[in-house]
Amino acid sequence: MDATSRIEQALTAVLAPAESIGCPPQLAAAIRYAVFPGGARIRPRLCLAVARANAEDDRSVSNAAAASIELLHCASLVHDDLPCFDNADMRRGKLSVHRAFGERLGVLVGDALIVQAFQTLANGASRVPQRLAALLQIVGNSVGTSAGIVAGQAWECEPRVGLSDYQKAKTGALFAAASMAGAAAAGCRYPESWRALGERLGEAYQVADDILDVVGNPLELGKPTGRDALLSRPNAPRELGMHGALQRLEYLVAGAIDSIPACPGADELRAIIMTEAAGLLPEKFRHAA
Repeated sequence: MDATSRIEQALTAVLAPAESIGCPPQLAAAIRYAVFPGGARIRPRLCLAVARANAEDDRSVSNAAAASIELLHCASLVHDDLPCFDNADMRRGKLSVHRAFGERLGVLVGDALIVQAFQTLANGASRVPQRLAALLQIVGNSVGTSAGIVAGQAWECEPRVGLSDYQKAKTGALFAAASMAGAAAAGCRYPESWRALGERLGEAYQVADDILDVVGNPLELGKPTGRDALLSRPNAPRELGMHGALQRLEYLVAGAIDSIPACPGADELRAIIMTEAAGLLPEKFRHAA
């Protein structure tokens, strides 16, 4: 089974109980709407790729780790789109959750997905409970108030913020969690050694997203563009110039590949990252640096 199928099946299984045991119907519908159909699922795919590179021995654990990462990502998108933040009408090519179901349910959906993420980890690691503590620590830190996605969202409320600090928390934290959780789920003794891979990929993804916010097509992206300028948020092309942003992207991808620790599947993982990185930008921008 390929990674995408594993992720979709894991997410379907995770959400099924909430839809069948007394969840208010509109909340259940809104939760499913927020998760399916998904985007690129790049974070859970990174999690599974790292687990595979470390010779995973129990897919139920790595599936749970990947699903929890994606649930947290979906929660962050729902909250990010709310009127108090981006006030975005579209997400993944359809109405944002609060536009489709109302602002109150938008808030609750984000909250529910965060809780579900940790329930998923606890259930998934039941057969190898000795790995649960590390997974909870990794994933919990990724959404925390010091360097997690909550901090990243909160930086938007500050009068000024450095681009690196903002991107590290807003995007890099969950990527770092994906790589470290994949290693921890596979039983790696030192999952922290995988942090650099996730942080560099996360920043690379954010730089690419910043570039697309300037030059991308909203219809192709499935979300509005020009939001960073409109909301005065840090943006790589604005601070580095387009040429500088493209160079930064190439530097980060190369650094991510170089940071991969020694492991049984290192060569395969490098190839996967190179393929994924090639698709971050439209063809005409890939070699512009």
